[in-house]
Amino acid sequence: MQKYQLYIDGAWTDPLTGEWIDTANPYTGNTWARIPRAGAADVEAAVEAAHNAFRQGEWPALNATQRGLMLRRFAEVLTDNAERLAEIEVRDNGKLHAEVLNQCRYLAQWFHYYGGLADKIEGSVPPIDKPNVLNLTRYEPLGVCACITPWNSPLLLLAWKAAPALAAGNTIVVKPSEFTSASTLEFAALSEQAGFPKGVINVVTGFGPEAGDSLVRHAKVRKIAFTGGEAGGATVNSSAAPDFKRVTLELGGKSANIVFDDADLDQAVSGAISGIFAASGQSCIAGSRLLLQDSIHDDFLERLVGLAGEARIGDPMSPETQVGPITTEPQYRKILEYIDIAKGEGARLVLGGGSVPAPDGNRGLFVQPTIFADVTRDMRIAQEEVFGPVLAVMRFRNEDEAIAIANDVNYGLAAGVWTESLRRGITVSERLEAGTIWVNTYRSTSYTTPFGGYKASGLGRENGMEAIKEYLQTKSVWYYAGGDVANPYVRR
Repeated sequence: MQKYQLYIDGAWTDPLTGEWIDTANPYTGNTWARIPRAGAADVEAAVEAAHNAFRQGEWPALNATQRGLMLRRFAEVLTDNAERLAEIEVRDNGKLHAEVLNQCRYLAQWFHYYGGLADKIEGSVPPIDKPNVLNLTRYEPLGVCACITPWNSPLLLLAWKAAPALAAGNTIVVKPSEFTSASTLEFAALSEQAGFPKGVINVVTGFGPEAGDSLVRHAKVRKIAFTGGEAGGATVNSSAAPDFKRVTLELGGKSANIVFDDADLDQAVSGAISGIFAASGQSCIAGSRLLLQDSIHDDFLERLVGLAGEARIGDPMSPETQVGPITTEPQYRKILEYIDIAKGEGARLVLGGGSVPAPDGNRGLFVQPTIFADVTRDMRIAQEEVFGPVLAVMRFRNEDEAIAIANDVNYGLAAGVWTESLRRGITVSERLEAGTIWVNTYRSTSYTTPFGGYKASGLGRENGMEAIKEYLQTKSVWYYAGGDVANPYVRR
């Protein structure tokens, strides 16, 4: 049994509550580690450590180039430890090892990218309209940033937040999901090898209403980067408002995967399957609504059901497995409840539709790949995020109807378009209300390009050059060179 501690001010410490949380392997159902249950006093210590590290000592004395070098050293450390981190994360959240290993090998690129970007954020010298005045702008860090991450991809989504925050010169306090905290604590341990001064990176673990709420409300936290559900995001946004904290929210999705009759159908079928059943559908960008043009609907659905029905369910560490377990018991119950709701609303079940026993006598929670046809816009299965391996298939006649159906949800995180027509790919992507549009591919992300949602899918952007600006504030500096200031508008 692995027993972890909190990481605060460069030291490992027991929670002041004296309490731990059991964390289970989603495949076996067995508890394999104990995670500290932090309270308000632990959060206070972590934020104070981060605040002190931001204000004084080694970290603020570094210039941007030196910070960048430190991030790139950390990238090398992460690369060297990618396989071990992946094994820990699979044990914690049950995602397929092949996918998690790719993520863990890839997340170092965020630290390379933002390490290189750290000393390339330039201010400007505006051509000011005042005589004898020089004006320049500069970007400065915000201070303590809270990084709150979910259980489905804890390390990758932490990299999306931590890399730009640190490159900008901020310090961070990380609060991972109580279900999947182990890999984040291991991440903190590895940061020491890169030479980060104490207090720059801190990790508090525990429950949202305790550790998470205390962190969001702390007066010395100036920025919150949150990935999670819509309800959690609304709570974070509301709690941050009294102190006028900066907030980035990456929330849920009900993404439409639209297949036109001129698409490469073999490619589109594969894209539809990976879009919803990869990670057992536990992805904010899951293509959970499949929109099929009338002329190809029946043929496409037949191919889809045939291929999805062959998916191998089992041990996420096995390279043969294609569908792993559901990460948490509450999520497992929620998925089965939505399946029952869809049946009750009249959707036609064409594949799956229930749970399946874990292989080899294990106690993990598995849900069959499930497909509903004849879904209409007003059904809850078409409007609400299930966050599981459940696909809602809908018909459309033409481009206008496809776009109307796709946009008829409160979410706007992502969408897919499958067509061989360049014109259609361009025009449809322009009309879709979503932050990311994939044409003839699905579920791709990169450190180089911004990611975020429209509508209830969130605020702000992660990744790309835009993300580092989310962790900086602009200062305008005026220098008066002397002489007569006759212009009455010099002063406000």
